[in-house]
Amino acid sequence: MTDTNPRAVIGANCPPDPIDTISAAFEDQRQEAENWADGAPVENEAQMQAVDTLLNAMRQWRLDLERGRKSATAPLHDVYKAELARWSPTIKDAKRIEGCLVSTVDAFKRKLAAERAAVEKAAWEETNRLRREAEDKARQADASNLEAQREVEAARQAAIDAEAVAQAAKRDQVKGLRAVKETVVLDPVALARHLWAHDRDSQLEFQADRARKLGLHIPGVVEIRTERRAR
Repeated sequence: MTDTNPRAVIGANCPPDPIDTISAAFEDQRQEAENWADGAPVENEAQMQAVDTLLNAMRQWRLDLERGRKSATAPLHDVYKAELARWSPTIKDAKRIEGCLVSTVDAFKRKLAAERAAVEKAAWEETNRLRREAEDKARQADASNLEAQREVEAARQAAIDAEAVAQAAKRDQVKGLRAVKETVVLDPVALARHLWAHDRDSQLEFQADRARKLGLHIPGVVEIRTERRAR
């Protein structure tokens, strides 16, 4: 005999979704709020009061949803934080050892890199010297003089060999170094003038924010204004 009891069906006894439960209480206000949010501004006090009422309802909806989310995710977040805490000490120690080793080898690597860069520079200088020498010999050599032509070929080959040495020096890089860019202001006044001329809006915004943080009030230069806005 077939069981027709709906409560016996697997999955039929699911609890309601708290998002749906919370949202249901504000459904009418939400639909009305969407009608108001059509791009047309408020034009009178009656409309303002209607919108404020809906705004309060939508704010309460959002607060209720945030509380619901916090309640639903708290157990998961606790597990997440506990697992982070379990891994963190070992990861931090690994990073600490890694940092110590980097510091241990840093000075020598930079010294070695500088030495190899000097070798590479010298190799390219020698390559260019031999290349110019070969070009000079080729211009001056008598085309009918066998020995002169042999000297030209030897000079060309010497330049080729020197370039091979320079290319090898270029590839011989010290591993484990990273490029670190650093901006050094050589002339602060000239920089300020350049930024003022080419990036004035950003400079004004930055300076106003800095003045706000420092609480500056300089008559004729900086003043603090208060403006009431909708919230």
